[in-house]
Amino acid sequence: MALSREEREQFLSEPHVAALSVDAGDGRAPLTVPVWYQYAPGGDIWIHTGKGSRKHQLIEKAGRFTLMIDRLQPTVRYVSVEGPVISTVPSAREHLVEISARYLPAEKVDGYVEFAEKNHGEAVIITLRPEHWVSSDLGAF
Repeated sequence: MALSREEREQFLSEPHVAALSVDAGDGRAPLTVPVWYQYAPGGDIWIHTGKGSRKHQLIEKAGRFTLMIDRLQPTVRYVSVEGPVISTVPSAREHLVEISARYLPAEKVDGYVEFAEKNHGEAVIITLRPEHWVSSDLGAF
């Protein structure tokens, strides 16, 4: 059964790991990788990724991407959202703290942020404007 707008936005606002897919060019299947994302109901979605990474380059070239988020418990549910990139900006420490706090226990955030700043290099924030949605709750099996 398809989710209502409120249900899909609420689901997307929960801290699930998304599968990001983006066109990888001629002769290649789409690049599909797991990502952390940030979203608040009614807003745009942003991801944090390495500046110049393959993912960053492909998203820049395609100008759009898809996120697919699912869960198995308490029911099988998914939301897929696709749309255009509306901005790509340099990441600030605040972005890294925000997205880390969404996924990690509070006591792990500072350590992870410190590690990421030292080891991951420059990053960007890529923002997607939700344009097309597919969602369903298949119930409990």
